[in-house]
Amino acid sequence: MLGGTRSYIFFTYLKYILINILIFLGLIWFSQVLRILELQQSISTQLIEVIKTTILVLPSFISPLLPFLLLLASFFLNYKFNSSNEILILKQYFSFKENILLFMFIFSGIFIFYFINKEIFSTKMYQKYKVKELEIRNNLKLGVPSTSEFHIENEVSIFFDKQIRNNFYNVEAVILKDGQFIKSKNANIEIENKNYNIIFYEGERVILNETEKSKTSFDKFIYSIENKEIEILMLDKEHFNTFELLREDDKEFYYEGHNRIYQYFLTFIIVCISFRVFFIYEHKKNVVKKYSILFISLLIIQVINSYLIFLLNNNNLSLYLYYIVNFIILSIFFFFIFKIYENN
Repeated sequence: MLGGTRSYIFFTYLKYILINILIFLGLIWFSQVLRILELQQSISTQLIEVIKTTILVLPSFISPLLPFLLLLASFFLNYKFNSSNEILILKQYFSFKENILLFMFIFSGIFIFYFINKEIFSTKMYQKYKVKELEIRNNLKLGVPSTSEFHIENEVSIFFDKQIRNNFYNVEAVILKDGQFIKSKNANIEIENKNYNIIFYEGERVILNETEKSKTSFDKFIYSIENKEIEILMLDKEHFNTFELLREDDKEFYYEGHNRIYQYFLTFIIVCISFRVFFIYEHKKNVVKKYSILFISLLIIQVINSYLIFLLNNNNLSLYLYYIVNFIILSIFFFFIFKIYENN
């Protein structure tokens, strides 16, 4: 019976964690879609690509949100058990050893998920996301083709029969700046060294301007547009896992590696606290009040940690002192929370 009850608690807790993750990731995903899209453009050909791309970044948001989501899941679990008075039965029949066994079961599952997501899955997905995001942003700056036309303001107008991705077929183009007229079988667009390169294949080029009047045939012709607004891919901290960050010479990346180590300890503390508080039997108002204290305390802890990272990056704090201050704060937080709930 108790084995079945442990499984019931575990899977109910897991269900609330997953529900909270899905809700928060849904909100984040929507904000990412709006952030990437430039709504003044015609986005009909980009919207599906943006939706697929922003999904790739969602795993990287799970790790920093997980401590808060664990508390939120334990709150809903406690609320469910309190509402049905199941908490009284659990408190009466669960021994300390059985609670420890349940805790180890829950912690092992959360830690494995946290580690795999943080060190492997989110890193790989983020790398793919940044490449795709950069491509979409640069395409939006370049312009979005309509049904059979593509105009780059004050530079080029391209007319085509059909388009597949960045490839255009049966192309006629007018280069406004130089008075050039081009007809080719196909053309494509690439971004290189902060230039937009329009590459035409197998065609003819007519030049009619004040300095030149000519007609030539070509197998390949490249027209480059310099654009300083093109974004290039810059590697940031999310591209690396913890072990890679700790091997970096850049101090900002190196200290981020130590911050991630600290986050493992913080997550462990939050799992312990979550496990402790979802067995509490109190009036609902008191439960809400105490959980509010938990959330605010956790938020303050993360703000302090961010400030300590700032001091590290500016050489105003040693790494040893960073860990000492954080672990003192975590210890105070841990014992303060258990003191609040010691009679439950």
